[in-house]
Amino acid sequence: MTTRSGQQAVEEQLRQLRDSSTIAYREIEQVLPQIRAHGDDATLAWIAACRRLYDYDREAGKAFIHGSREAERVSETVAPWTAQALQFTRWRGAWRALEGFMANLPRAYGSLGHAGERRWAEIGFVWCERQVDSGCAYFTTPVVDLSGRQGITGIEQLTQPAEELFETRKLLLATYLAGGIRVRNLLGAQAILPWALRGADIMQSGRARGEAYFRLESEESLALLLDQLPGFRLADRNRLLYMLLDVWYGHGFELKEGSWSPEKGRPFVETDGRSVYFPAVMPNRDEAVLAALHAAGHMRFGTFDRLAMEALFRLAGAEFPEAGPVSWAPLYARYGDDALRFQLIFDLCEDLRVDFRVQQLVPNYLQRMLATARSGARHPETGVYYGLAVTSIEQALAASRNDGVRDERFAPLLEPSATVADAWRIATAIYAADGLPPVTDLEAFHAAYLPGRGPNTTRLAHPQQDQDEQRQQTRSGAEGEKRPQDGGEESSETPQNAESGDERDGGKRQEMAGFGESSGASTRASGRSDEQRRDAGSSDKGIAYPEWDYREQRYKRNWSWVQERKLAESNITETNRLMNQYAVALKRLKKAIQAQKPTRMAPQLRQLDGEDMDLNAVVSYVVERHAGRSPKPAIYKRREMRQREIAVTLLADMSTSIMQHLPEGGGRLVDRVRAGVLLFAESMDEVGDAYSIAGFCSKYRDNVSYYTIKGFEQPLSQDVRSQIGGISGRLATRMGAAIRHATACFEGIESRRRLLLILSDGRPEDYDDGGDRRYLHEDTRMAVKEAVARGVHPFCITVDTMANQYLPQIFGRGHYLVLDHINSLPNKLPEIYFRLRR
Repeated sequence: MTTRSGQQAVEEQLRQLRDSSTIAYREIEQVLPQIRAHGDDATLAWIAACRRLYDYDREAGKAFIHGSREAERVSETVAPWTAQALQFTRWRGAWRALEGFMANLPRAYGSLGHAGERRWAEIGFVWCERQVDSGCAYFTTPVVDLSGRQGITGIEQLTQPAEELFETRKLLLATYLAGGIRVRNLLGAQAILPWALRGADIMQSGRARGEAYFRLESEESLALLLDQLPGFRLADRNRLLYMLLDVWYGHGFELKEGSWSPEKGRPFVETDGRSVYFPAVMPNRDEAVLAALHAAGHMRFGTFDRLAMEALFRLAGAEFPEAGPVSWAPLYARYGDDALRFQLIFDLCEDLRVDFRVQQLVPNYLQRMLATARSGARHPETGVYYGLAVTSIEQALAASRNDGVRDERFAPLLEPSATVADAWRIATAIYAADGLPPVTDLEAFHAAYLPGRGPNTTRLAHPQQDQDEQRQQTRSGAEGEKRPQDGGEESSETPQNAESGDERDGGKRQEMAGFGESSGASTRASGRSDEQRRDAGSSDKGIAYPEWDYREQRYKRNWSWVQERKLAESNITETNRLMNQYAVALKRLKKAIQAQKPTRMAPQLRQLDGEDMDLNAVVSYVVERHAGRSPKPAIYKRREMRQREIAVTLLADMSTSIMQHLPEGGGRLVDRVRAGVLLFAESMDEVGDAYSIAGFCSKYRDNVSYYTIKGFEQPLSQDVRSQIGGISGRLATRMGAAIRHATACFEGIESRRRLLLILSDGRPEDYDDGGDRRYLHEDTRMAVKEAVARGVHPFCITVDTMANQYLPQIFGRGHYLVLDHINSLPNKLPEIYFRLRR
């Protein structure tokens, strides 16, 4: 409400301000009309805040005044954010945080609302109180980045782990906020805490190394991200991709792992005319296969043909180098700021030309491309380009069926004699005739490409002298790659050792032979190692296994020793008591099993469509085509439900901690463990799947006890039930050695799928770990990787409420479960198994 006395007070304040600072008065005068609309009280408070902030710091006062106009317009208030701005005067040197606060204030009101803005400000003030630099990092980060487009919930998801990290490790928000946002966006909010804990450990060993980790600039932080990223891992499937390309194109291609990392945006397969470069991970299998076929198609169908490239450069008015690799940049130079728009059109035309030729070799290629493209999301800025690319695929598919081409612009590209120069010519015409929107944002530029496609000119090109000659060179290169190393230096192009943890080994081989090759090689080497261990198993110390030392980045040979023992304790009385206590749950569980017997997915071969290639059918199809016949393109396989073939080991942690008493008179933890194991055994006996039960504990590295309670071939007898009733806790938890031994016990078990269920109540620890918790964590993580490489899939079930801090690093996201309440263990354990075997 405006009154005469209020107006006089405002004028008096302005006079005083004009006398003390003419510059401040002029700046305030420009914003004042908007502020006056909110009444004299709000105006007086705002002017007082301007003066106080100007006295506190000249830059702070300027930032407040300059930001007030937009803040008032969006919030339609003045008093709340004026009071918030004055909070910054509590801390010395906080003007930069205030500057960020005022810059972000309109977006905070606009995207979070008034209540959300208050919470956003409160969180920032807490960090300013702790450290001004952390408060500054928080307030200068755009609100949209902080929230991840999830409102105030996203901000709280990001900052809640920061509270725990500050309390336990004194890790400040400024250290890892930028990297934490990227980790959250890539892997989800649950990944922030384990990622940051890992960084805190690294920071202790060296500040520069830790800061590089948190900026996601070090090899170890990028390796961790790549290891956790969801999707289809091409590095694990390069042999399959090589065979597919060899079958379809009649020769092999040199496959190399590219330099893609998560911060570079959308992953895609690239080629330079000599090799095919694939990223570590792609969204799904279909996109990965389509991308490999498409990239190799550019090499197979003349994108890098020297004569065609020379014609292309002449059309573009650019000079073509006489020798060496060729840069594509001169082609786009004349387009200046509009280069991205023309590149999209040119890539679309050349991709269409190549994809139509690929369809002639690979049946259903365009159908699969079209189905994948139609399910993709379109970016608001470049959706029209995406739509044009989908239309071009539809045109090519119609032409392949002799239905004609409705868009005559694309018709020349579907001629057998078309070259990359023709693609340039048609792209130039489309660019000149169509009013396609400009493209300025790199993210929008990448989003305009169809799944399986990407920019074609990201690498220097190696022109092909002659396709037959090039084919011979790539084949000989691939054969050379497959030849075993004879003691020379490893190729720098070899993918990072899958077993090397989070740091590269600088080209040195691991002490353990066999790790770091393909899965098959790893399995064979591991198998030989097991035979050697069993030959040496007569030692009183038991069976020797290696152990991974992350500090030295190597395996220690024969470091941990496992002794197989029979569990001496048995208690049939306890078993009978548990059977009576859980009789209702067991009856319900058996009824559910009988209603839906376990099944497995069995392949149906030689199908016209399906989820994967039938390689034998593909070979037959290609041979018959070369023989001049017209074979039916039944080259796919799909799966149908049939009886399963599965083997599972339940490995129970028998450390001392399972003897603890539960709160509120809930009995002991060991009682729940016994009940869970017993119901699991009874359920498995009903199902008929092959299974074994074991327990483990340890005291030092040379004394790891492995108790075989039930073997795979052993029936569920009274003796086995009695041993389950006698399970008790003892000693410590050297989990890595137990996992390696359980994995070795699967040798000789014929099954399509092998599961290792690990039941634990705490983190891997032992008496001789020197207080370095990370040591056994890292060894267990490597043991899990070794198991996966040998076809065994570990899954951990834990009752440790703090397990989310370490299990994601050890087992990976989606491969563990933390039970909310220990009482649910007996019922949950069988249910978890049935869910995993689907």
